[in-house]
Amino acid sequence: MSDGIPRPAADLRTDRAHGARIYDYILGGKDNYAVDRAAADATVQVWPALPVHMRANREFLHRAARYLVTECGVDQFLDIGTGIPTSPNLHEVVQEVRPEARVVYTDNDPIVLAHARALLTSNERGRTAYLNADLRDPEAILSAPELRDTLDPDKPIGLMLIAVVHFIEDDDEALAVTRRIIDALPSGSYVAATIATDDFAPEMLAKVRQTYHDHGETLRWRDREQSARFLQGLELVEPGIVQMHKWKPDSDTYEAVPDADIAMYGAVGRKP
Repeated sequence: MSDGIPRPAADLRTDRAHGARIYDYILGGKDNYAVDRAAADATVQVWPALPVHMRANREFLHRAARYLVTECGVDQFLDIGTGIPTSPNLHEVVQEVRPEARVVYTDNDPIVLAHARALLTSNERGRTAYLNADLRDPEAILSAPELRDTLDPDKPIGLMLIAVVHFIEDDDEALAVTRRIIDALPSGSYVAATIATDDFAPEMLAKVRQTYHDHGETLRWRDREQSARFLQGLELVEPGIVQMHKWKPDSDTYEAVPDADIAMYGAVGRKP
């Protein structure tokens, strides 16, 4: 292949739902399977707000990326848990402001690897790379040639942890692997994260979690205190840790969205 990305021979595990493919289906994509659609449809039955919630997550990614590139001068990014490409992707958002910006995408789903070409259509002044890896193995990410060859380890990096830590159910493991990545970042780096919570509709979201589990996908809700642990030691950007649709919204339309329709906290923090 001209893009240098190998196509996966690995099992796509179409017998069980995958979060990236559920997300793709809800956002109107076509890179999903029957089990993913079944999981998404079953979830919407118990929580009709799922599409609103998932669109809000995508919009948070765009707002946080624009903030980091325009207000903080960040021009290189590590996006862990990329998901199936959905335009505008992260590099399209940041390279619109800084054409020289660089992005390394990371995901563990073979179907994302299969579509990685869409993540490599960089502005000619910038650069993107794709790394097939899992957040649960931070050493593999940090030592990868794709990372070393694309990002300058001595300059601030924007780490994007968007809708990913809830796929690691063990709290100690989730904290350990994310902290390993954050600890490796140079001073002046930023972390943007969305973290799943059932604080605003616990009974309904308990059914959502069970539905995910019934279709073979993991899901871990965390309250605000548990979510804050992922950002410990960082200087939080105002307004701090809030429901993601309330983090520096582009308009006041977020006020019409009930709190019970959004099941993630969003925050951005700077590493001193």
